[in-house]
Formats: sequence, structure tokens, C-alpha cells
Amino acid sequence: MMKSDSNLPVETVPVPAPEYFSDPVKAVDRLCELYSAATEFLTQNFSATLNGEMPKARFRAYYPEVRLTTTTYAKVDSRLSYGHVSAPGTYTATITRPDLFRNYLEQQLQLLMEHHGVEILIGASETPMPVHFAAGAGEGVTVPQDGAMDFTLRDVFDVPDLVTTNDAIVNGESTTHADGTCHLAAFTAQRVDYSLARLSHYTATDPEHFQNHVLFTNYQFYVEEFEAYARAALADPESGYVAFVSTGNHSLTKPDGTIPPVDKMPQMPTYHLKKADGSGITLVNIGVGPSNAKTATDHIAVLRPHVWLMVGHCAGLRNSQSLGDFVLAHAYLREDHVLDDDLPVWVPIPPLAEVQIALEDAVEEVTKLEGYDLKRIMRTGTVATIDNRNWELRDQSGPVHRLSQSRAIALDMESATIAANGFRFRVPYGTLLCVSDKPLHGELKLPGMASDFYKTQVTRHLLIGINAMERLAKMPLERLHSRKLRSFDETAFL
Repeated sequence: MMKSDSNLPVETVPVPAPEYFSDPVKAVDRLCELYSAATEFLTQNFSATLNGEMPKARFRAYYPEVRLTTTTYAKVDSRLSYGHVSAPGTYTATITRPDLFRNYLEQQLQLLMEHHGVEILIGASETPMPVHFAAGAGEGVTVPQDGAMDFTLRDVFDVPDLVTTNDAIVNGESTTHADGTCHLAAFTAQRVDYSLARLSHYTATDPEHFQNHVLFTNYQFYVEEFEAYARAALADPESGYVAFVSTGNHSLTKPDGTIPPVDKMPQMPTYHLKKADGSGITLVNIGVGPSNAKTATDHIAVLRPHVWLMVGHCAGLRNSQSLGDFVLAHAYLREDHVLDDDLPVWVPIPPLAEVQIALEDAVEEVTKLEGYDLKRIMRTGTVATIDNRNWELRDQSGPVHRLSQSRAIALDMESATIAANGFRFRVPYGTLLCVSDKPLHGELKLPGMASDFYKTQVTRHLLIGINAMERLAKMPLERLHSRKLRSFDETAFL
């Protein structure tokens, strides 16, 4: 037994010695075995302490680890942006919830084995697993707040550590682990666990319900239309959709099912139109503001979705625009400020051709307009995102001049944040907005003026977003995950 800072002897769970695997399925099986042993050990020992008495030992378990060592440069298709490491060396990643990420892990490990011609070493890492996350992975066990027990929790169990929970890897601030190995994945296991817990809290749905294609909106109207679309899809056996999960984890598998009311709505109500392989669509009502947009994308990013889109309302800035017109963003003026420390404003956020084409094609299909005629109801240009909801109340000489210089055609409070965090987290992104007011031209967002617009335009706008997602779902991953999103020294995991 090891000694800890609390001077208690340390008890750990017995685990198999590290072992090489050439089969990704068996490798993930071992990850599941190691993870289950660790969480069961911590949960059982924590449950035994709920009587409040100070235990006579410190209990510790470790996250599983994936380790790749290669002595050669990989020869891969130059168009592929992931699935290989950039140089010879040893690369590691701590893993959590291998049951949840099984398909993803099998895919990533298979690519590494093929591209580098090596086996993958699976074993226990040197990163302790916090008891909060171990208990959170099970049912019916909750870790109380500090002070609720007769002893200090951190004297007996490991607790979350910001050293391994931050975004240093994705922000490019960390190139190696403490042991000198390079990063294999963008997130550490603790960082993933933290976000999984936050997702359950903010959305009131379990992480396993999230689909690979995520729509963000800023109005409840879209939620109502999404449910109507979901019920129609469940009535169509050819749609491929198998369930609709609403806030509170209520699941419908038949179109006429009943969704019980929720006692307390979460901060970001979330709904999932599911396919068996996870290629369905998740809709998140993030509400208004860049802070919510950042919070949602910070945590959904760990699920490694294949694309996320903003489908919301905006202020039209051009007199030639009409209420109900669409705006396809191909650039962003970032005045939201919530990401300035993580992604400086001088970093360009490029449009992604695959996403732009899918959105434009979807607009054409839903509106039955194409070519030059499409320009009557849709403009492509710069979207400005700000952090001041009442920007109209300021002296307009400064803001309007800046907006004109940027060639902005629309303004909102979320789109640039979602796109910038997509760029930062290597998640393909896009924006299609709908003009709900024109404050610079006397058409303000007032109840009487907006009601007809909401009734006639929301359904069509949402259908366009869904149509675009279904197009992108059919695209091979190697085409969708653009090289534009990858840095010089990139992690191998998608």
C-alpha cells in the first residue's frame, strides 16, 4: 500500500497488467473492464462511508489509458485530417465512459492500427479517478457537498483536479503530458467527465441520448416544431428515426405517445431525434446570449459530434432585407468576448464548404427557389455577434460604422460563439439565421409585429436545418471533418 498526504494507507483496485491489442473491439473491451473495476471500487467504498465515520484507508482508482508508440512516420491519405500522429513517439490518452464512446473509440483505434502498423497498449493510467465522477456514472449514488460528512472527503478519495480538467490541449497550450508522452486525444478523461456531468445538469437529458448532428436555437418555437417533426418521422418507418427523447429523459417510440410535463425546466432544454447508430439530430434551446452558447458547446464538444449548426433569429442590417429572409453566414464579426482568452479575435473562423453547400441546397429544396432567385430571400455574408442585447439603445454612430465596415448583414448574440467554439474544438460548424427584425430601419422586435412572422416562418426555417443535417449525415466523415480545423501539431483522435 502507498502512503498519501492524509497519512492513511492507500487501497487500490487490482487491475490486469498493461496489454497490447491488435483488435480494436477487444481493446475497447479491456477499457470497459478497467473502467468498470475502477468505478465499482470507488462507489462501493464511498457508499460504505455514508455512515459518516472516518475510514481507516484512502481509496484510489485510476482511469484506463490508451498508449501508442511508433518509430516511423505514417503514410496516409493527405486528405485525412485525423487517425494518425504527426511524428514518431509515444502518445497517450486517459479514457472515461468507454461504454458511451465505444463506437468512437473502436473507429479511432482501428485507424491508428492501420496507419501505423502497430498494436495499442491498454492499461491503467497514473491519473486518479475522482469519486464524484465514479459515483456519477452509476445509479442512485450522490456525493454530498464538502462539510456534510464528519471527515474531509479529499482525505479519503480523489476529487476533481483542474490540472487535468482544463482545455490546455485544445487551446494549444499543452503539447505533452507530465510523463513526457504526447497527447493522443483533445480531452483528458477528467475533462470529459466534467462535461458529461454538466450536460446532464444543463440539459436534463443523459449524454447517451445526444446525436452526432446538433442544432442550436434561441427560441422555444423551434422546439415545438421539432417535436411535431419528430412525431411525423416516428410515424414513417422509412425515416430511420427510432425514438424522440425530451427534457427529463422521456422517450417516445410511437408518434402518438405522451410526454409528461417537467416539474422544472433546465437552463438549456434539449431534445433528441434518435437513430440507432447515433446519426440522428439533437436540438438544444440555448436561449439568448454568448455565455449560454459557449457553455453548451464547451460541454457538447467532448461527445465529438460530427457537425453543429446555429438555426436562430437575427436582426437584419440591410434595408433590402425583409422579415423572414434567411442569412447564411460565411464570416463572423466577433464581439461576444466570451472566447477572447481561449481563441483570440485575430484568429479567422473560415466557412466550411461542405456545410455551406448543404445549407444552401437545403434552402433551395425547402423553398423551391434556386440560383439567382434564391438571392431574393437569402443573403450570404458576415454575421456580427455581440454581448449586449440592447445594443439599439446606444448612440448608433459608433456601432453602425463598425458594422458597415465589416460588411455585416445580420446581428445576433450566439452565432459567432458557436462557430468559434466549433473551430476551437475541431467540430464542423455553420449558421443559417432568419431575420426577425430590422432595428436600423424602424422594424423593431415587438409582439404585434412578430407574431405573424413566427407563425409562417419557423417551420420552414427548422425544416431547412433538419434537411441540411440529413444531407451532412450521408457525407463520409473524412470529407466532413475538414483539414481547416486542424493545427500544426494535432491529436490523432477526431
